[in-house]
Amino acid sequence: MSSSHEIRVFAPATVANVACGYDVLGFAIDAPGDEVVVRFCDKPGLHITKITGDNGKLPKNPAQNTAGVAALDLLKHLGMTDRGIEMEIHKKMPFGSGLGSSAASAVAGAYAVNKLIGEPLSKKQLLPFAMAGEASADGAWHADNVGPCLLGGIVFIRSNDELDVAQIAPPKNLWAAVVHPDIEILTKVAREILPKEIPLENATQQIGNLGGLLCGLIQEDYGLIARSIHDVIAEPRRQKLIPDFYKAKRAAMGAGALGFSISGAGPSVFALCEGKESARKVVDAISKVFSAVPLGNQCYISKINPHGVHVISETPAQ
Repeated sequence: MSSSHEIRVFAPATVANVACGYDVLGFAIDAPGDEVVVRFCDKPGLHITKITGDNGKLPKNPAQNTAGVAALDLLKHLGMTDRGIEMEIHKKMPFGSGLGSSAASAVAGAYAVNKLIGEPLSKKQLLPFAMAGEASADGAWHADNVGPCLLGGIVFIRSNDELDVAQIAPPKNLWAAVVHPDIEILTKVAREILPKEIPLENATQQIGNLGGLLCGLIQEDYGLIARSIHDVIAEPRRQKLIPDFYKAKRAAMGAGALGFSISGAGPSVFALCEGKESARKVVDAISKVFSAVPLGNQCYISKINPHGVHVISETPAQ
């Protein structure tokens, strides 16, 4: 195929854990996200030729880059490591944000290359390759960011080891209000402060909340969703990493949020809301709290993104 054939894909940000679903639940939002461009070239192998938006932080060596690792893993599986491919990575979301930045790059890398070479694998079959890419960045093997970024919608992971995942169609009027305050929290640090053992009472409560949240989403029962978005394990410990977290939570709930918690490892926070107007009020209330710290912040409101990663432009071979 001609080197003029070029594909640009977009991989969206994700909210992982969703309060009570630690490492087993996540959903995709419309923005922000990362873009990856791939094209064939004459030089054998995968080559990352350009990275933007990373302030020089990311390596161009494919074996040390999340998008590169995911793509290389895929090409190795298909026996196509000698195929000449150029890749560009355009980071359009912050590092250490709790919005699945590493997952977005890994998903985009695997998905773009799969599309370029004729789509031999389905989206779901790309999951282990995208997972390998994200794991190369943080050492953890959990699909609550990669799953929804790749597949779209709300994704429940029955087993991270087996990558047994299920998609849940979101309620029609469910919106997410997401705010990213301008601080960075490393996933490694956020994991280290979690307890090694959990009291049985807390475990039972968390299981009940997760079951209630899943049922509420499936049945479109906003009352049940609201009663279930409570994290009794990670949030009480991680909140200290986010300035005025509980003030932001009170503001969100006062503005009409169904529930509020930390997105992934933080520092981004999210609220689930019934309706777009509610989401607008909630995101404004949260932003005001962080601005008063003072802390710069970026706000996003979005329905649950049903598509996940997708092609945004394609130039056919001449």
